[in-house]
Amino acid sequence: MKAIVVTDPAAGTAGMRLVQRPEPRAAINDVVVRVHASGFVGTELRWPSTWTDRLGRDRTPSIPGHEPAGVVASLGYGTTGLSVGQRVFGLTDWTRDGTLAELTAVEARNLAPLPADVDFTVAASLPISGLTAWQGLFVHGRLQPGQSVIAHGAAGAVGSMVTQLARSAGAHVIGTGRAADRRRALDFGAQEFVDLEHDALEDVGAVDLVFDVIGGDIGKRSAALIRPGGTLVSIVGPPEARPADGRAIDFVVEADRAQLGEIVQRVRDGRLRPNIGTVASLDDAVAAFNPTERRPGKTVIRVRP
Repeated sequence: MKAIVVTDPAAGTAGMRLVQRPEPRAAINDVVVRVHASGFVGTELRWPSTWTDRLGRDRTPSIPGHEPAGVVASLGYGTTGLSVGQRVFGLTDWTRDGTLAELTAVEARNLAPLPADVDFTVAASLPISGLTAWQGLFVHGRLQPGQSVIAHGAAGAVGSMVTQLARSAGAHVIGTGRAADRRRALDFGAQEFVDLEHDALEDVGAVDLVFDVIGGDIGKRSAALIRPGGTLVSIVGPPEARPADGRAIDFVVEADRAQLGEIVQRVRDGRLRPNIGTVASLDDAVAAFNPTERRPGKTVIRVRP
């Protein structure tokens, strides 16, 4: 099968290659998915799990990508809940070969049924961004109606999901980003916008929840904005500063079939709009990962026409 592989952690996306790899087999409780589209997060090339297995052993050349949308091609021994020919999407294990390939082996529990009226490209844009936003807001952030939220990077793949889900939950959302991101952030539902290059973040005042996708100095300044009892949620590692009278949480997104079902249903009924930036074929994927211009949104590779 065709697949994208990486071999050199120092090379970044420039070190990706399109090669022929053996087709995967389904282990116990696995399914093999015939991939139609795959999401991709460029930062995963900096994750240790891209290069090593759970015991820290080198596993290169490895196949990146963790967001498959496709059709079940075969079932492993003992697999239940899914069937051959079924449309699925989901989030694969971090330390296994991934989804930038024509076929991928996935634990069945990490996949959710994909309704027939949702395009594979749309579905592949949802798992990491959607689940990250959902878990950060509702599981870790305990967001309640009427609360205020700062959504950093509100025009990006995760930030736009945070903005939409928080708004639909009845929160007041303040988006942040660059000046060029203002219109997109407002289009996704932010009620206010802070240009982090020119505006004072502190002028926002106290808020109940900050969803941090940036870290560094922005993360430190964000901690000071958390009102008593509020929460700083980070997906970029442990916060360097903590709220004086609140919680600070960092987490790694996890696969969850029920949450994926909630997310895709919101897409179907128009309450959640996917934020897709670059779309390319598997043959053109390497060039797409090294763009000459910035395109906010999720990168999706269409493996099959």
